[in-house]
Amino acid sequence: QVRLVESGGGLVHAGGSLRLSCAASGFTLEDFVIGWFRQAPGQEREGVACITSRDGSTYYLDSVKGRFTISRDNAKKTGYLEITNLTPEDAAVYSCAADRQDHHDPSGRYCSRHPREYTYWGQGTQVNVSS
Repeated sequence: QVRLVESGGGLVHAGGSLRLSCAASGFTLEDFVIGWFRQAPGQEREGVACITSRDGSTYYLDSVKGRFTISRDNAKKTGYLEITNLTPEDAAVYSCAADRQDHHDPSGRYCSRHPREYTYWGQGTQVNVSS
């Protein structure tokens, strides 16, 4: 059974940092891209980052570059999203998702940040930022 479980959310002061984790089970993570998404109340879900399956190429939403870092540890079957210098605008439910690398780019060098390109989803973890 494919399962993704996020953890690491919570309440953080503006300017603080968080590391979100995405634990995968039920499939071979090294064959899958990982994406991180966020959705604030009343807003559409947006893809903030993704990482390819083997060479670890990363792609970011322009507005989070320099503050968000996506990474993965295939041996631990876990993906990560580190967020620094948090602002109230970062408050949202953050979800991880996974999809086969072949679906995004058979060469393994590219991943999409669009939600429709992902098959498996976690339940999300809430991030709140106090000003």
